[in-house]
Amino acid sequence: MTSESATLELCLSVPAEYLQVRAPTPEWFRWAIAQRPESRWVTVDSCPIHYLLWAEDKPLRGRGVLFVHGGGAHAYWWAFIAPYFMRHYRVAAIDLSGMGDSGRRSSYGSEIRAAEMRAVIADAGLGQNPFVVGHSFGGFMTMKFASEFGDTLGGAVIVDSPIRSPEEEVQHPLAPPNWGNKKIYPSFEAGLARFRLMPPQPCDNDFLVEYIGRRSLMQVEGHWTWKFDGAAIGARRFGEPFREYLQDVRCRAALLFGEKSALVSRQTARYMSQLMGPRAPIVEVPEAQHHVMLDQPLAFVAAVRMLLENWIRNE
Repeated sequence: MTSESATLELCLSVPAEYLQVRAPTPEWFRWAIAQRPESRWVTVDSCPIHYLLWAEDKPLRGRGVLFVHGGGAHAYWWAFIAPYFMRHYRVAAIDLSGMGDSGRRSSYGSEIRAAEMRAVIADAGLGQNPFVVGHSFGGFMTMKFASEFGDTLGGAVIVDSPIRSPEEEVQHPLAPPNWGNKKIYPSFEAGLARFRLMPPQPCDNDFLVEYIGRRSLMQVEGHWTWKFDGAAIGARRFGEPFREYLQDVRCRAALLFGEKSALVSRQTARYMSQLMGPRAPIVEVPEAQHHVMLDQPLAFVAAVRMLLENWIRNE
């Protein structure tokens, strides 16, 4: 593994003025994004893996937190969340291979993603027994990571990643999203106008959707397209035994889900609780949908900080 640092924000091909949020923003958001992370890479199995590191403050306990994004997303989904952990933790957010500013692979799977997460934890200096917080697709990767390397973790927080009972799957089947037909746009503005959350949902915090949307496009041969490889998040992942990974988690774990989530119902949460065991906290965030950190960002911060602090106190 090799490591290198970069000082420029996001991708070099995106002009800085394209990244400026136009919607009105609250003070808490302006403070958070003013805490600029370091942009870094580590090579895993010949693929450059990009991540963001917030390490300006010395961590009080020498502990770290790794945030893992959802399908088709990127590390900047956490850029307004991660700074609220800086005072006590060394914090990193990964771009999984095939997404964000990381490289592409000929094939993907949770095993190589677990290796990427492990490499970032080491390269970022997140210390012994760090915590991992994974949303949606990233929650599935966190299940895999914690089933293999959980004895190296302080705990894992799975955010709105559905593991449904066989009965619920029959009653309410979920169709895998189609990520393969990636659009090409003549301009950055045309692409940004087409940015949508997946699964589709409204979000009252327009400034957050705009912020991540502006960081979701890249320039290719004079045109603009999304910063993910459709093969990286295709239907193949639905064939992996994530139910078994969740049962085999080798560290403390918690499920955090949105009250109005389209993917994790209370029935789903109860089933996942059975798989995780009676000591695993199950936290429902009021008024949040699937994208919990967009719908209720400060409530999300408070819930995750509570979980981590409780785990530390009970070590």
